Amino acid sequence: EGNYEISKKIIDIIRSKKAFFKKCIIIDLDNTTWGGIIGDDGIDKIEIGDLGIGKAFKEFQQWIKKLKERGIILCVCSKNTEEVAKEVFLKHPEMILKLDDISVFMANWDSKVNNIKKIQKILNIGFDSMVFIDDNSFERNVVRDNIPGITVPDLPEDPSNYLNFLYDQNLFEINSYSKSTNDRTDFYKKENERIKFKELSTDLSDYMNKIGMKSRLNNLNSFNIPRVSELSNRSNQFNLRTIRYSQSDLMKIMNSNKYFGFVFDLEDKFGSHGIVSYLIVKCLSDEEVFIENWAMSCRVLERSFEQYIINKLLNYLKNKNYKILLAEYVETKKNLLVKDMYNKLGFSKQKSNNYLISLKNFKKLKTYVKDKKYIK
Repeated sequence: EGNYEISKKIIDIIRSKKAFFKKCIIIDLDNTTWGGIIGDDGIDKIEIGDLGIGKAFKEFQQWIKKLKERGIILCVCSKNTEEVAKEVFLKHPEMILKLDDISVFMANWDSKVNNIKKIQKILNIGFDSMVFIDDNSFERNVVRDNIPGITVPDLPEDPSNYLNFLYDQNLFEINSYSKSTNDRTDFYKKENERIKFKELSTDLSDYMNKIGMKSRLNNLNSFNIPRVSELSNRSNQFNLRTIRYSQSDLMKIMNSNKYFGFVFDLEDKFGSHGIVSYLIVKCLSDEEVFIENWAMSCRVLERSFEQYIINKLLNYLKNKNYKILLAEYVETKKNLLVKDMYNKLGFSKQKSNNYLISLKNFKKLKTYVKDKKYIK
């Protein structure tokens, strides 16, 4: 038995180092987070606290709270009326979890499969990074059968056994903690509001106009280099040549007269996304420049932001008297999303995956993103 425990610890450490553990936990509410059904029993009758079976649910919430504090993303997916479900978090004196702990709160009468897919879209992480906790075996099986990759533990019937069972699963062990990871909760809440607002808009252009997107072009500098380096190493889907830059690489680029480094942030009526895209442009001659790499966070896709970036880039280069902008797409298993990006943006394909655009003939692309401030 002792050797088993030691072996298990070693395996857990290896799994942690290789990032096999989960990033997000999605919890049901009725008979999972508390005892009883809030819509039927009312806030005074649900079971949570130090008495009877309520203690098991209180301890379960304490465990969930610790996971959240260590950087695990916490979401709710429940078949409930949202206002009724949230009232428990706001008014029940024994609740350990609060609304501020929850990144995405999905309580409605849609299927849990659809709601989990919405959560995944908001978080922009893989289903294989998510764990769904629900006391109902039917709901568990439906989710498991319709969302490949998601982890759905078969909870024991007795709530007092929930924690020991989940401890044995050891799904959430993490080898490091980052406050910035924990601070993402607020961002995901805002992203949820963006999606809800989008669903209420009559069409895409209506949504784009109402959301009030604004961006600022800045040069690569010592303040934004850490974020640009992080973006270059984490972005895989929208990454045209998938070049990874260290901070020292970017410092050299910043100090070189052979390169331009462009950095873009984005904000809208719901809040700021921060720095979400960068381009590194290399000067080939007095007339020609080449996009060495372009990467962007996927969370701002389909907002006409790519068009805004190209407009700003070409305007900048035109003012510097360059004539030709060259580009290349280097295919990877993860960046097929942007395989035709340069075609869509008005570049002419030359050979293989090489592209060209004449600054003289370029016509400004339609975009819904406005300028905050342009810094030359």
